[in-house]
Amino acid sequence: MTTIATKDLPALLRRHGLRCTPSRLSTLRLLSASGHHLSSAEVAAELTQLDLPFDQATVYRTLETLIAEGLAHAVHSPGAKRYGFGSEPHHHTVCETCGQVADLPIEQLREAVERIAELAGLHPGAATSLMVYGRCARCGS
Repeated sequence: MTTIATKDLPALLRRHGLRCTPSRLSTLRLLSASGHHLSSAEVAAELTQLDLPFDQATVYRTLETLIAEGLAHAVHSPGAKRYGFGSEPHHHTVCETCGQVADLPIEQLREAVERIAELAGLHPGAATSLMVYGRCARCGS
């Protein structure tokens, strides 16, 4: 959803009170550039392919730090938790078969959220997010 120039990532980390460590910068750069939600194992594997071999524990801690600071978010899907870049509110689709996660812009489902609120008596907050589960086009119907 959110994109940011690679050169702006160190400043983004500093604005959030974080030191610009190699693991934070590399992980944030990867999440920002990928456009996909990745598991911690996928992040570690992709960083290793880029000759940035951070161990799995470091990658996991880095991802959790980025979430705590609002620079990333996590989605629980079948199997592994998946991580995405950015903190602006949006919804997600989750494939029940392969676990693929995709973003849905919040404005496209505004009426659906309002209707759910009416039916359930829910008062959605600014961070309200819908999770729509099904099968992605690759896994079939």
